[in-house]
Amino acid sequence: MRPVRHLRLAVAALLAAALLLLVAMAQEETEHEEEFSYVHGDEHGPEHWGEIKAEWAACGAGRMQSPIDLHHERVSLVRGLGYLDHSYRPAQASIVNRGHDIMVRFEGDAGSLVINGTAYHLKQLHWHSPTEHTVDGRRYDLELHLVHESAEKKAAVIAILYEIGRGHDPLLHQMEPFIRQIADKRDREERVSVVDPRAVRGRASVYYRYMGSLTVPPCTEGVIWTIVKRVHTVSKYQLELLREAVHDDMEKNARPLQEVNSRDVSLFRPSPSRKHH
Repeated sequence: MRPVRHLRLAVAALLAAALLLLVAMAQEETEHEEEFSYVHGDEHGPEHWGEIKAEWAACGAGRMQSPIDLHHERVSLVRGLGYLDHSYRPAQASIVNRGHDIMVRFEGDAGSLVINGTAYHLKQLHWHSPTEHTVDGRRYDLELHLVHESAEKKAAVIAILYEIGRGHDPLLHQMEPFIRQIADKRDREERVSVVDPRAVRGRASVYYRYMGSLTVPPCTEGVIWTIVKRVHTVSKYQLELLREAVHDDMEKNARPLQEVNSRDVSLFRPSPSRKHH
């Protein structure tokens, strides 16, 4: 009888182990299923982001969501906004394939942006293709987000729009070898040494400003958006390199336009009589 009992115990142990394995696999699958996608009509697509997790509810119910169309009829000229007050500097950084985008994360002090007397420190930058924001209904090829955070953990984002042209983008040119290293490798991170965010600044004297949200889950609201009006140039090769580096379903990683509702959208343009030095 003893060998039979041992056999039963062994079978029970095997069944218990198999059950634990199945539970673990199911949890992994559930976690994977909770990820979002940009595929319209997909159960994890943009129209369902707010239903996937309780903490993502703002994606569906929020009234101040981003991105929006910057339509000239709803934009007010506000001279009092003033020139963009930013002071960037080269800093240690790494590049990360987040599965839904390519991000450069600053590890050192990359400088800050001052809005209404509050300093917002540059934390990371990432790309969306095509652009998330549109201007008078026009969608461009690429949008760069420079994400800043205040001491109170409030966010401010500067967005720069790009269209394909003859010139290449200096920052992407520097990042090209590192983007190749992390291409199609989700959660892969590589040290880049020093990145100079001043390479993307350019002339930014005219810009749009409004209050919105993060454009990816959890779609947190209260984000100060600054969209530079001047459209920059990116090469076709650089755009394709970025697109191919992210996951197959994320090659086009732009969230659909959101309702403006009753929000103010401002435009800062310097007075013709004044020159900025």
